[in-house]
Amino acid sequence: MLGVAGRMQVFAYCRPCDMRKGFEGLSALVRQELGRDPLDGALYLFTNAGRRRARVLHFDGTGLCVFAKRLEKGQFAKLWRSEGSMDLQLTMAELELFLQGSQLVGRMPLSPPMLSPEDLRPRAPRHPRIPAVPTPFSTSVLPSASL
Repeated sequence: MLGVAGRMQVFAYCRPCDMRKGFEGLSALVRQELGRDPLDGALYLFTNAGRRRARVLHFDGTGLCVFAKRLEKGQFAKLWRSEGSMDLQLTMAELELFLQGSQLVGRMPLSPPMLSPEDLRPRAPRHPRIPAVPTPFSTSVLPSASL
């Protein structure tokens, strides 16, 4: 979609945003309102009050990119439901669904949580325990040989 990796962090700004803002204005929102660095490589999603326009700010390593989308019919999901929360972390799949107009984004998790390095660490193989199966010879006593 945007040509970025699937493990990319995505943060949605949970307030209506003036869509006239460009690189500098959106970067200022990321710094001042979200307390994050716009040059950290994450994607930052903004929508306007009417929820028909959205912008994504991204630093690709060489410069800032602003992707814009306008829905011709319908509205984007309302991301500013919760009071006090300034941002909402999304997955790349949730961002794609949001930009397609899905109303479920932000209401419930649509993707499993991202794996941490601890989740990806190799583990010792587990060998299933094989229960001892009684045999007909296990309870009998063999006669001892007498000399």
